Amino acid sequence: MIERLRRAEGIELDPFVVNSAFIYQDDTRSALEAICRDYLDIGCEYGLPLLMSTPTWRASRERIAAAGLEGRDLNGDNAAFLDGLRKSYGRYGEKVLICGLMSCKGDAYHPSEALPVEEAKEYHAWQAEKLAKTSVDFLLAATLPALSEATGLAMALAATGKPYVVSFVVRPAGTLLDGTPLREAIAAIDAAADRKPEGFMINCTHASFARAALLDEANSSPEVRSRMIGLLANTAALSPEELDNAAELVEEDPESFGRSVAAAGAELGLKILGGCCGTDGRHLRALATRLQAARR
Repeated sequence: MIERLRRAEGIELDPFVVNSAFIYQDDTRSALEAICRDYLDIGCEYGLPLLMSTPTWRASRERIAAAGLEGRDLNGDNAAFLDGLRKSYGRYGEKVLICGLMSCKGDAYHPSEALPVEEAKEYHAWQAEKLAKTSVDFLLAATLPALSEATGLAMALAATGKPYVVSFVVRPAGTLLDGTPLREAIAAIDAAADRKPEGFMINCTHASFARAALLDEANSSPEVRSRMIGLLANTAALSPEELDNAAELVEEDPESFGRSVAAAGAELGLKILGGCCGTDGRHLRALATRLQAARR
């Protein structure tokens, strides 16, 4: 979503809250709604359940204050925005789930910036509580590079009483970006949180990298695969370091994307499949075509 908006002519992302305040201006709200309806239309056309994330990836209390928006309920208003779109699709809207999206405090590609566990729990509790009071169906902490902040986030989400999911950025060797093996990360979070996540996901990672990570014999395990429920793949088979230094967006052919993500989902038993950086409606349509065919 953010990368699509970044490439849209005449649209400027906020340095603090990115796209979280787009709903307050006609032009940016229209751009946001157009992308949301693009995905809703694809889901409706193919009769597939759809998961939508609130545009609150960067809507922490600290960032909202830095953007001068303390008087606005960015988390609640974005949840209401998506709920309104969902209801506008009538019967199909019953197949649409909305998750309240959160992420790490710092750069998701730089695990050295991750907060310690207790500091992360305190930092993220405010936004978790805000989102939990809205109409969202569950909470999602995504694009997490390090175990410490992921653990604190999980503890904050568990405290709300709302169902939640934790999603990592991973390396092909089966580790988080901070080097923690997936098997250790999932076991640690399940043990630390008062209520376990409903499951775990991988996002902002190429499908080939995610598959390699989950099948790695040393750092993954059957237990990891049983707890892993989704993949939101990007279109670049590059490391985070290479992506950080890329001058242009790296895009993958939509058919290749749809084929690889659908295949990974079938092989690994994943329930949630979709796109991250570099994807647009073409990629999701290619994926939907394969998912629909597999259900026949």
